[in-house]
Formats: sequence, structure tokens, C-alpha cells
Amino acid sequence: MKRTLVAGIGNIFLGDDGFGVETARRLTERELPSHVEVVDVGVRGVHLAYQLLDGYDTLVLVDATARGEAPGTLYVIEHDDPPGAGDAVPAIDGHRMTPDAVLALLDTLCAGTGGQPPRRVLVVGCEPASTEEGMGLSPQVSDAVPRAVRLIEELLEGGMPVPVRTTAAEASTGGETG
Repeated sequence: MKRTLVAGIGNIFLGDDGFGVETARRLTERELPSHVEVVDVGVRGVHLAYQLLDGYDTLVLVDATARGEAPGTLYVIEHDDPPGAGDAVPAIDGHRMTPDAVLALLDTLCAGTGGQPPRRVLVVGCEPASTEEGMGLSPQVSDAVPRAVRLIEELLEGGMPVPVRTTAAEASTGGETG
């Protein structure tokens, strides 16, 4: 069976940036398919790039994702840059690696080792209310965590559907927009 890695990323000391870490923590409490591995990467993006060399078909990154919607809005974003699309050598800052930087580093590592990057990369993101210094999620993002857990479970069970955006109001009525 093809392996899937769900990686919660973010800095728990920057408010809502801890969304991915908290969502990963909650996912580890759930019963998931045997081919799925969940890790709390936190700010260890370099570690994540090296772990991906172990061979995964699908990577699901869970992170705070500012896109201008209401705080707590969830997104599923298909990362559609083909492997090797970035020619520049990624800048490595172990404490501030974005998903794009992790994937660029992975491309560099794969080129040097003959490894293969994941065939599919999705980002499950949540619109933050605040990423200012401080611990704890805002109420809107905290309320989004259980919805994100359900969304990821649906993605893992249903073959990863087309990317979506959901807001807290839509979740309470069952609606989705794309």
C-alpha cells in the first residue's frame, strides 16, 4: 500500500501558528488507516525533508495559512509545483521553513540521493486570527481544529478530493465552497 505522511507544522509559541501541531496531536489520538503516519514536525522543516526521503506517495501538510478569509476558515490546497520546479537552492533556516522551502529542499535532496518526492502534496490550512508571540490558539482556530481532523480523515478515507475552502459558518450548515 502507498504510504501517506500527515505532518503538522508550525510554531506553538506564535499563537495560531500552532494550528498544525495541535491538529497533528489530535490526529494521533484517532484510528487512522495503517498506511498513514502522523508526525508533529513543529518548526523542524529540515527534519521533515529528510523524513520524506523514506518514500511517501502522499504528503499532507497541516499549517496556519493566511489567505485573507475569516479566521478559522479551512483550506485544502493542492501543491501543484512539479518536483524540480524550483531551480534555486533553498535557503535553510531551521526555525522558519515554509512548506515551499521544505519541498524545495526535498527536491535538492532527492536530486543528490536518487530519492523520489511524494507524488501528491496537499496543504490543509487554517486562516489564523493572530500569529503574534504567545501560546494558545485563538477561539476561531481552536474551533477549527476538530473540523480539520474530520476533514483530514475524509481526505485519507476518500482518496483526496478536489481542494476546498470551508468557513466556520459553512461547517455548521454542512456547506462547502471551492
